[in-house]
Amino acid sequence: MAIAAPKGVSILGSTGSIGTTTLALIERFPQRFRIVALAAGRRADLVKQHVLRFRPALVSVGDARDAAALAAALSNEMGAAAPVVRHGAEGLRAVACAAGTEVLVSALVGAVGLEPTLAAIDAGIDIALANKEVMVVAGQLVRRRAAASGARLLPVDSEHNAVFQALAGRDPAHVAKIVLTASGGPFREHSAEQLSLVTREQALRHPTWNMGSKITIDSATLMNKGLEVIEARWLFDVEPRDIEVLVHPQSIVHALVRYRDESVIAVLALPDMTIPIAYALSHPDVLELAHLPRLDLAAAGTLTFGRPDPVRFPCLALAYRALAAGGTMPAVANAANEVAVARFLADDIGFGDIARTVSACMDAHTPLPCDSVEVLLQADAEARRMAAAAQLHRASA
Repeated sequence: MAIAAPKGVSILGSTGSIGTTTLALIERFPQRFRIVALAAGRRADLVKQHVLRFRPALVSVGDARDAAALAAALSNEMGAAAPVVRHGAEGLRAVACAAGTEVLVSALVGAVGLEPTLAAIDAGIDIALANKEVMVVAGQLVRRRAAASGARLLPVDSEHNAVFQALAGRDPAHVAKIVLTASGGPFREHSAEQLSLVTREQALRHPTWNMGSKITIDSATLMNKGLEVIEARWLFDVEPRDIEVLVHPQSIVHALVRYRDESVIAVLALPDMTIPIAYALSHPDVLELAHLPRLDLAAAGTLTFGRPDPVRFPCLALAYRALAAGGTMPAVANAANEVAVARFLADDIGFGDIARTVSACMDAHTPLPCDSVEVLLQADAEARRMAAAAQLHRASA
């Protein structure tokens, strides 16, 4: 029996949390996967380490200066074996569509991942999707182009990956409800007054997951869950009314699917992103991950669930509102949130001002149909300008 060649994997966002976890997984299964190309931002030192370990044919970094320095360093150490080094938006597209790529791990944070991911989809490359903003900004467009090219959308977010598993082999017409779980973040028990005084340092201390700064803040506001609702609508072709969110502090149950016969399939696992990444990369096969801790339900004890409070955490309701408005509105909500989170991390605005910024930008926007990437990116840019100029003042403790 012939042994299949290792699957070619390229990564957008190779130095982030998802990227480094993916690389660790690939290093553990060299007979199953090989790295084709890598793209990162400004962490050229870490990119260099990854190149020396995984020997990709192509790498990309944020700007021309970093690219030149990295190319010189790799040439000195690797000689003729050094990879091609690109930078900027052109470099992201080159990595996304690099020759030999069979699956692209789309793990950039924010709307910057949209165009290279669409380029890979148009090339018929399967997408292991960790960049939820791709589906939030352009979900309808992404689905249409994936259907045309035959590219598979393989969700990596733990919640969507759990739904993907719960739907396996079942008729989508039998689905009654998709339930996404949320840890509730570090402030689920805070009063409205306490939330108004939340600091950057407090918001960055997530009780369950180890993630990047932007996603951690989104988890604290529940905007992360709101974006996941929008993503789920397009990934699984379900109506917004059929997507529910429950707060589940233990983060053991990642999602549930309720079927029309009132049976419910839930996917449980300890919170470790290796599991959904492995499922997406190996699908339809399953990798043996015996090195990971095993879920012990007796030791886990009681699992609790509750409904999110839309008054204390308005970002979730804003995401549903954006989805209901349709068209370019989700792109506006996403862009405004990105800018507001950046301002909060810079101590420029308060925690509650994140939701106020998003709401104000949505109020000022009249949604247009998602006919093209250009229309979506124009709405994105306008929302960013408005969010950056919003006159809000950080609350003092």
